[in-house]
Amino acid sequence: MPAAPGRQTVEIEGHRLSLSHLERVLFPATGQTKAHVLHYYARIAPAMLPHITGRPASFVRAPEGAAGESWIAKNPPPGAPDWVPRATVRHREGTSRQVVIDSVAALVAMVNLGAYEVHVPQWTAAAGRDAHDRVVLDLDPGPGTDLVVCCRVAERLRQLLDEDGLTAFPVVSGSKGLHLYAPIHPAPGRSVSAYAKGLATRLMNEHPGLVVVSMAKLERRGKVLIDWSQNASAKTTAAPYTVRVRGEREGVAAPVTWDEVGSCREPGDLGFGLEDVVGRVGELGDLLGPVAGDAVRGSLP
Repeated sequence: MPAAPGRQTVEIEGHRLSLSHLERVLFPATGQTKAHVLHYYARIAPAMLPHITGRPASFVRAPEGAAGESWIAKNPPPGAPDWVPRATVRHREGTSRQVVIDSVAALVAMVNLGAYEVHVPQWTAAAGRDAHDRVVLDLDPGPGTDLVVCCRVAERLRQLLDEDGLTAFPVVSGSKGLHLYAPIHPAPGRSVSAYAKGLATRLMNEHPGLVVVSMAKLERRGKVLIDWSQNASAKTTAAPYTVRVRGEREGVAAPVTWDEVGSCREPGDLGFGLEDVVGRVGELGDLLGPVAGDAVRGSLP
């Protein structure tokens, strides 16, 4: 029987998946469809999986694409295959079962269900919330600032992290700002959050006219927010290589080099689409690869 329009059955890693609504335009400005996004994730998975495997995932679901309704979902999307692994996660309200993406097939299955944006915490389900293995700092430009200013702040944060024996790796968020990852030996979430907050506060005190650590919108005008709170055990960060669905043009959370951060003079200098990121990984490899290993892991001071 021929496939219905916009539908295709594929086999990935021994699992049969019925991909649907392939013709749906998700990003009107570029004409990127669901088929384009699925193809991107299938190709980028080898670089992406080391940064999300073992971590309970939550998603930004946007079945109709960037122009439609979107929401954050921690529970597995309706229709998630039984073979996709789940982990039990404890919350203040109780416990929940969350998807753990451990394969190309699982990643494609979730994206096929409209879970286009993947977010993960800084700890794995196996190690638990008291074993965070990375520090994350989210640099978010307030009104009147942009990614270029975030890059200048990031360079100073890199120096401070280096002084503390930690190695920072930059990732453009795919939205407006920049993420910094620093791999660490496992430490309790409260300790990691306290360290990140202290680092952000230190830079705010150094540059009060440029940096803010408060979420209050009135305080953020003309400044860069260093969001340290994503180190809390209950919080998540947009995963490296995830597609972002916050505008009519697709964005990707893409690792970049410090040379690229230093030479950024326009926000567009570090803006990447789907094919850009696949091409970069083919040429440069996974720039964030060391974060998933032990070679550059440091200890909190």
